[in-house]
Amino acid sequence: MTSRGILYLVVGASGAGKDTLISHAIRHRPDIVVMPRAVTRQAEARGNIEVTTEEFTLMRYRDEFSLSWDAHGLHYGVPKSIEEKLTSGQAVILNGSRSIVEEAREKFSPLRIIHITAPIDILTRRLYDRGREDDQSIDHRLGRSGRALPQGPDVITIDNSGSVEDGVAAFLEALA
Repeated sequence: MTSRGILYLVVGASGAGKDTLISHAIRHRPDIVVMPRAVTRQAEARGNIEVTTEEFTLMRYRDEFSLSWDAHGLHYGVPKSIEEKLTSGQAVILNGSRSIVEEAREKFSPLRIIHITAPIDILTRRLYDRGREDDQSIDHRLGRSGRALPQGPDVITIDNSGSVEDGVAAFLEALA
């Protein structure tokens, strides 16, 4: 019998480096699948599924998501195919939100929450450097950076304020 796969739920403030750590780590861990999310913004090169707000609303109504959340005026949804991957024994990384931690704990086991952090000055610089938002949007994102932090024995916190190499090494250790 195949054992159930583990879900690595990666959470943290905007600009903490979640996508960077995930993209570097999976080069070293091809056995782990990165779960795409439906998102109501340009999908870019992150494996997200770009949908309109109307499409997202319809998908949510049809119960096509295992998890969904709203943040920064955008909608995010995790397709139900995540459940099939985990049931088949596949380990999965999901770039999620702190707002879904409790729901994920109720739905998925085993679960490891990897909380990525960085000081506010680094978050600010990274948000400006990526050039996706205006000043008001960045201020809003930074205002959410102080949200309640996930707590519990299933949480590993990584300070990603150093080099990419150091962050990736810590992330890979959390995936062990």
